[in-house]
Amino acid sequence: MTTHNHLKQAASFRDPNGFIFSREETIYRQVNIAYQGNFDFLIESGLYNQLVKEGLLIPHRETNAPPLDPENSYKILIPEKIEFISYPYEWSFNQLKDAALTTLSIQKKALEFGMSLKDSSGYNIQFHHGRPILIDTLSFEIYPEGKPWVSYRQFCQHFLAPLSLMAYQDIRLGNLLKSFIDGIPLDLTSRMLPFRSRLAPSLLIHIHLHASGQKRYAGEKLDTTQRFNKTSLLGLIDSLETGIKQLKWSVNKTGWSNYYQDEQSYTAEGLAHKQQLVSEFISQVKPGIVWDLGANTGLFSRLASESGAFTLAFDFDPAVVDRNYQEVVSRKETHLLPLLQDLTNPSPAIGWQNRERDSLKDRANADLVMALALIHHLIIGNNVPLESLVGFFQTLSKWLIIEFVPKSDPQVRRLLVAREDIFESYTQDEFERRFQEQFIIHRSEPIRDSSRRLYFMEIRS
Repeated sequence: MTTHNHLKQAASFRDPNGFIFSREETIYRQVNIAYQGNFDFLIESGLYNQLVKEGLLIPHRETNAPPLDPENSYKILIPEKIEFISYPYEWSFNQLKDAALTTLSIQKKALEFGMSLKDSSGYNIQFHHGRPILIDTLSFEIYPEGKPWVSYRQFCQHFLAPLSLMAYQDIRLGNLLKSFIDGIPLDLTSRMLPFRSRLAPSLLIHIHLHASGQKRYAGEKLDTTQRFNKTSLLGLIDSLETGIKQLKWSVNKTGWSNYYQDEQSYTAEGLAHKQQLVSEFISQVKPGIVWDLGANTGLFSRLASESGAFTLAFDFDPAVVDRNYQEVVSRKETHLLPLLQDLTNPSPAIGWQNRERDSLKDRANADLVMALALIHHLIIGNNVPLESLVGFFQTLSKWLIIEFVPKSDPQVRRLLVAREDIFESYTQDEFERRFQEQFIIHRSEPIRDSSRRLYFMEIRS
């Protein structure tokens, strides 16, 4: 994650109880005096230790480092480092579903210790060592007996609304989270969901009736005398949990989800040779962070992650990202994070003053980028000029592993079936000429039983 000296992170501006800031390469959390009672209770009640033990809350250590805002400071914490900050609109269906269930598990555990989540934002959950985890230590408050869950609507907007739209209508509706930074409005969700969704009790209650209630009582002062006991609150949580567990997304076969099983792409010997070459190139760099662009289900991403590098596996296809994530879960992998990303329209900087959520390129620097069987999709499938691609890769990393797939390849011919071939400059010679302007080509190896070629490059200093 990009850091700046003595800089308060823009995403922290909403919370009067504290904020995140950086100094040199260290991330700090300042706990303000206004949160002292809740923070002390979180620690003294044992909730903090229990959540950390169960892998539900990011651990921290207290430090005597000087605060950024001394007048309001109570404590300064150094939280355990998160390898990469991702956002809900970059998660697959099951990533978002697991993040939702984690949030509910934390809320139930908090109630056992006399506390409650006052903030259920999806942005407070991150994937750390392969698992969703809460990173906002200041999300808790002492449970006010008899009061409703203050972040109930927020939870429904950040989790239940997008999950229901993705499950009942179209997986791509998860992208609405990019437009609605505070969660998808429930009235909009209710209108977009099919009538049959009302037959699901959890959606009827927590989306449709919830949305109607919001509309009916809009602008009215809440009745603070109404009692809402803990048993009722736990029933609400259980209802949400049951409803979310019941949501499923049927993964239809997509264009690339069986890519490596397609004999037209590689023979067994060719695939093994490509894996061998990629492993050799990775071992020469010994990277700490790898970006695998167009990672598909993560076959080559795992060559990097298994070498010890933290690896981001990006792909635009929700089916392969979800399949990759489920493999991460089943294998209990800790160094691989699959994410949804359309490289022709990558995650921008959004939110207040376009600084609340960073763009993709502002969140981390890669030591090595892999672009395997990718550029023909960008050039021929999306009309991205070759010279623009060179400039793009130049901004990402010092080291590059990239594959050239010629027009004679079956996959390129497939892309050209439905369109005119206007790509005269898409040749190996032109590819090498353009990349050599900005990169040193250390190795160029043909992949066995294939017309494809793999390149190992270093940016010119």
